Amino acid sequence: MRKDVQPKTRLVVFQDSQTDKQFLIESTISTKDTVVYQGDGKEYPVVKVEVSSDTHPFYTGQQTFIQAAGRVDRFNKRYQRGQHAVEKPAVEEVKEEAPAESETQED
Repeated sequence: MRKDVQPKTRLVVFQDSQTDKQFLIESTISTKDTVVYQGDGKEYPVVKVEVSSDTHPFYTGQQTFIQAAGRVDRFNKRYQRGQHAVEKPAVEEVKEEAPAESETQED
């Protein structure tokens, strides 16, 4: 069996960027940033995450709009801009005018 095939693991702190809650987990991820873990006061490498079980709507039961609102607005603007380009100008009804009596020839 070959040696050193599996990546090296180490303890890493994953920190929620919204609530600053920390999770100490064994991982192979590499990072240069470090932080003092609140649980034992030791310094560990840190990875900042946007969403964790502490802030995810499935676990909290609350619905939050972080960046999705901006994306929805951007989509709606593009969609409306496309709708204006697709709309056809209203066709004016052309009324045929009856020829004037002087233009008609009488037999």
